[in-house]
Amino acid sequence: MEQNSNVKSFKKLKPAHFLWIIWLLLAVIVLGSSFFIVDETEQAVITRFGKYNRTSGPGLQFKLPLGIEKSYSVPVKVIQTEQFGFKTVKSGRENEYRNNITNESTMLTGDLNIVDVEWIIQYRIVDPKQWLFGVMEKNQTIRDISRSVINSLVGDRAILDIMGADRSAIENSALEMMNENFRQLGLGINVITVKLQNIIPPSGVQDAFEDVNKAIQDMNRFINEGKEAYNSEIPKAQGEADRRIQVAEGYAAERVNMAKGDVARFNSVYDEYRRSPKVTKDRIYLETMNEIFGSDTKPVLIDGKLDNVLPVKNLGAAQQPAKN
Repeated sequence: MEQNSNVKSFKKLKPAHFLWIIWLLLAVIVLGSSFFIVDETEQAVITRFGKYNRTSGPGLQFKLPLGIEKSYSVPVKVIQTEQFGFKTVKSGRENEYRNNITNESTMLTGDLNIVDVEWIIQYRIVDPKQWLFGVMEKNQTIRDISRSVINSLVGDRAILDIMGADRSAIENSALEMMNENFRQLGLGINVITVKLQNIIPPSGVQDAFEDVNKAIQDMNRFINEGKEAYNSEIPKAQGEADRRIQVAEGYAAERVNMAKGDVARFNSVYDEYRRSPKVTKDRIYLETMNEIFGSDTKPVLIDGKLDNVLPVKNLGAAQQPAKN
């Protein structure tokens, strides 16, 4: 009975009803293919009949329906990472890595030594159009360019420099060279980080290189200790030198002032002498005698011809008691 009722109701539908249903389905399809949402970390590249048309930002966007325009979302704000010489097998609270991917990490140094270098690069897409249409094999191109740059920089240096002082220089130079190569290729990315991870010598000579590294560390420690001692002693010596210079300058100024005072005093005496020579002579004579006989040491008198000491009466003998 139910089937008969359904058949009867279906027969009651008119052709206009079918047309409305078809139009409704077409409207749903058109609307469903006309609007799309772009995530906050993405930009959408719109193509019309397969040709680039425009780039849209985050949010609800519109495009022509039925495949006339297609959208491709590109994560422009996501920092992507490529690993070389090792691979993250499992990520989480405890990461697991597979190391010693020798076809990427083994390199020849400038002094003809073999070294295993592991590194990572981090990049961000800055031009969605170039990223989609500039290069076909994007990831492989990134890896090939990165390997070429690191091999070139490692091949120009000695192994001890690579493991020590030139590590940062290699990272900075690699960053500039990679960005220049990617810009010329039109890849649409910008490398923001190049970080060298493990740099180790071949397993057969690793112990010898560890001894060399220890020796280099000891050398640097001794150099730092010497610089520390130098920096602590030099200020002391400089301060002592400055003190002695100041003492010498003070003594020199004192002697100069004393000499000037003696000159001024002599000039004043000489002026008085010119005015009254006799009085000045007598005054000078009396002052000199007073200075001689008033001193604590007893004077020694000799005759004018310097032949003998003049006899001087001992004035203190009269005060001594007579001996029985």
